[in-house]
Amino acid sequence: MNPTNQTGSNHPSNPKLDEVTVSTQPIFEGKVISLQVDTVKLPNGQTASREIIRHPGAVAVLALNGDRMLVVDQYRQAMGRTEVEIPAGKLDPGEEPEVAAARELREETGYAAKSLRHLRSFYTSPGFADEIIHLYIAEELEAGEMAPDEDEFLEVSEITLEEAYQLMDQNRISDAKTMMAVYAWDLYRTTGRF
Repeated sequence: MNPTNQTGSNHPSNPKLDEVTVSTQPIFEGKVISLQVDTVKLPNGQTASREIIRHPGAVAVLALNGDRMLVVDQYRQAMGRTEVEIPAGKLDPGEEPEVAAARELREETGYAAKSLRHLRSFYTSPGFADEIIHLYIAEELEAGEMAPDEDEFLEVSEITLEEAYQLMDQNRISDAKTMMAVYAWDLYRTTGRF
């Protein structure tokens, strides 16, 4: 059985290329992710193994405060360094993405948004993971109190588009969701639409 298309799209799969899951072997169940190995039947009738990471999904927020974007600087253990990113976080069980986006924005930056719009949803690495990120645009921001998770340490700042590109050039912004947000913001400033 293949997982439901989480983007909400009714885009059909190409049946000539579909793989059929024959069996699933759970390997690891963690706090955020799980790992399984699927045996699949290929279009030519042969079988193959697929290592799959399951993730509950996440949200990310392009928060615009006038001509500046809110970012957080946070240590990322997998990278072994800090990374400048847009506010983001995983979905809680049963949580709607828009609710999670508002929650993450408030927790990580202290800001609330009068205007919160969905831009796009995208898979981070569909070759081995089902993680989907729902990207939102937050505008008309109101300052408040930060409330990060107890194991979350971050510094919040506001940067211009030019500073965002400088941080990308310096490899301080190198994650896909933040880079996508910077390009979307640039498009918005150039064309007036996302």
